[in-house]
Amino acid sequence: MKKITSIKELQLKANTIRQDIITMLAEAGSGHSGGPLGLADIFTALYFNLLNHNPKQPGWEKRDRLILSNGHVCPVRYAAMARAGYFPISELATLRKLGSKLQGHPSRLDLPGLELSTASLGQGLGVAVGMALAAKLKKQKHKVYCITSDGEHDEGSTWEAINAAAKWKLNNLINIIDRNNIQISGYTNEIWPLEPLKKKYEAFNWKVFEVDGHNFKQIISAVNAAKKVKDKPVCIIAKIIPGKGVSFMENKFEWHGKAPNAEEAKKALAELENEKERLGGRK
Repeated sequence: MKKITSIKELQLKANTIRQDIITMLAEAGSGHSGGPLGLADIFTALYFNLLNHNPKQPGWEKRDRLILSNGHVCPVRYAAMARAGYFPISELATLRKLGSKLQGHPSRLDLPGLELSTASLGQGLGVAVGMALAAKLKKQKHKVYCITSDGEHDEGSTWEAINAAAKWKLNNLINIIDRNNIQISGYTNEIWPLEPLKKKYEAFNWKVFEVDGHNFKQIISAVNAAKKVKDKPVCIIAKIIPGKGVSFMENKFEWHGKAPNAEEAKKALAELENEKERLGGRK
């Protein structure tokens, strides 16, 4: 699909996706708010600038693969996919409803365009490693992207996958870490400290970039640099504000797994509309 290269247009698209997330969650009455809002810029950059994909042909053989390991943040992926043309935007209102394609965790069997059904944290990167190795063996040229949460780095299976990727020098694998510093029961530095995360990945022989996860220039530049790495897998640590764009949700772990009620949604949408106007978007 045609890339969006204007930073302003990308910012406006991310704002729209954040509004979609709030509307979806309020309608569903359940779900996760903090993670999806925080990742809106990453998913906007991926679906509208970086990924090689075709919404009209979700199974296109030459597509880049994207695995969302932290599947609970799927509202942001659903909103990005709808806005990219994978399915009608009106279907976003069916989030978490019986019979919907848009389950509370991604279901590959229900929604074309998903590579993996994800829910159990710590599993996605291992599958991404397998996909990247298979692509190498088949001499395929696509990239395999994996979005992982910082909290799932508590899982030993994640570190096994990190080690395996280095063993096979999977330079076609790009792991983007949602470094938002929260998990369902508190802040990561209190639950299970991860730092020095960059040095740990480097010790496993990965190339590591650190970016502001809300700065499109940095996100796009890091991914484009990652595509040029020749002899090792790449990790992009994206520093992210959970709940980004909604003042009463930002940096609060309590919003990890909580949906806004009608009044909270109204306030959140008003803030996002104000941000849209500041960016120069139309009402």
